[in-house]
Amino acid sequence: MNHPDQVTAYVTTVVTLYMDMPDTPMRVSASDQWLARHFYQDSVPLETVETALLLGSLRRLIRPADSPRLPPIRSLAYFRPVIEEL
Repeated sequence: MNHPDQVTAYVTTVVTLYMDMPDTPMRVSASDQWLARHFYQDSVPLETVETALLLGSLRRLIRPADSPRLPPIRSLAYFRPVIEEL
């Protein structure tokens, strides 16, 4: 059984890491918090989440200079494929 404090700490860490990334919202949505809890339930290590956030952000930043500007990231779900990749 999951301890509520562990879930809360995990979700807080994930959403804080997410909000610290470039081009992400200043606030998290209920769906972002739900997804962070889902990562906890799936036993995704925090290190994997952090690596995925960094890798996903880096991939956005290293695009060719003449590429069209990407819109801001609106959801933690943007990084889900990278988490699954790792």
